[in-house]
Amino acid sequence: MDRLTSIKEKIQAGKLVLGTHIKTAECTVAELFGLAGFDFVWIDGEHAPLDKQSIQNHIIAAHAGGAAAFCRVAWNDPVLAKPILELGPDGIVFPMIKTGEEARRAVAACTYPPKGTRGYGPSRAIHYGLMPTDKYLEEVEGSFWKIMQIEDVKAVENLDEILSVEGVDAIVVGMSDLSGSLGVLQQITHPEVLRLLDVIAEKTRKSGKPLGISMGFNMDMVKAWRRRGASWMAVGGDYQFLASGAQGVLEACRGI
Repeated sequence: MDRLTSIKEKIQAGKLVLGTHIKTAECTVAELFGLAGFDFVWIDGEHAPLDKQSIQNHIIAAHAGGAAAFCRVAWNDPVLAKPILELGPDGIVFPMIKTGEEARRAVAACTYPPKGTRGYGPSRAIHYGLMPTDKYLEEVEGSFWKIMQIEDVKAVENLDEILSVEGVDAIVVGMSDLSGSLGVLQQITHPEVLRLLDVIAEKTRKSGKPLGISMGFNMDMVKAWRRRGASWMAVGGDYQFLASGAQGVLEACRGI
């Protein structure tokens, strides 16, 4: 069973799909997270200093460890999306989607003509040429999720239209930038932020699309998003785990 199918079946069964974020270029981290049991890794091509070679290495390593690989591109730009899609990720995340038109543009960048605008030139995605072209073209549209990140008040206003765009497979919430768009950056428990988060959750649930959240690790927040109906979550990440683990060891040793 392929990794994305496994994730879909887990969600359909009412189970929580868990992933974590990767910002460092060291690809063994992706394999480790997979071996540890995470369902997917979120490779951050927006905020982290990762080049295409590093992203490819992470995808390969994640798959070796048994995890799916979701990659967030830096912007909703077909020039940025195309080379990532050629590497065979299980999902591509488009940040800061605010309108239905922007969502349609993102989907088009992931879809070959005549339905879309994606240029043809797969590499790892077609097993370096070992997969028959007909088989690849038959399966490619369902082989990865096209994920729209909702992280601006305008996106919430246009969410019904975004959700109605054909080809949008899942929604993920970005709480920090959403709070920033309201002028209360990082105040993610601000009443108006919480109201909008509830609106996103309710509308996405009604649409039938999987609702995801990208965040640091906070158990109370995990529980809150599960109550909202989130079926997949990217929690914590390599930097956070290293920092908290390092501090924990230092504090324990100094306490002796």
